[in-house]
Amino acid sequence: MVGAPERHRQILADVAKLYDWIDSQLRQNPAGAGRCSACGACCDFPAYDHRLFVTPPELMYLAAKLDVAALKPMSAGKCPYQQGQSCTVHEDRFAACRIFCCKGDSAFQSELSEAVVKRLKALCERLEVPYRYQDLPAALETFNRNESDTLRDRDAQ
Repeated sequence: MVGAPERHRQILADVAKLYDWIDSQLRQNPAGAGRCSACGACCDFPAYDHRLFVTPPELMYLAAKLDVAALKPMSAGKCPYQQGQSCTVHEDRFAACRIFCCKGDSAFQSELSEAVVKRLKALCERLEVPYRYQDLPAALETFNRNESDTLRDRDAQ
């Protein structure tokens, strides 16, 4: 198995490539992708009546981009990275956030989402990352707990 730092770099590089691929798929099908008006409504999950699911590599990517060991917990129903109507992590947002647009074609979004989940699962298998597809509040809690355990173990050595 590749060493932990190299594996971590590979995960981040692979997620970046995946996000680039998603963005290219959206550009190739603007009618299916829809046009976001940046109203922030979809970031208020209970009000919008939906849930956001993410994977460990996506969380690792965001934490690395933000240069933090822990990500903001989601204590309310809104994404913790929404400020007013703006996404403070827009450039580094999760795959589902890239794909979903309230004005997009749901069939196109569903098909693209399924393709992305398959790619994320394959990435996890190839790089030996436990695969979990969790809703955002649970994923943030799990990620932060695991990162805290990793730091504590590292400090104990």
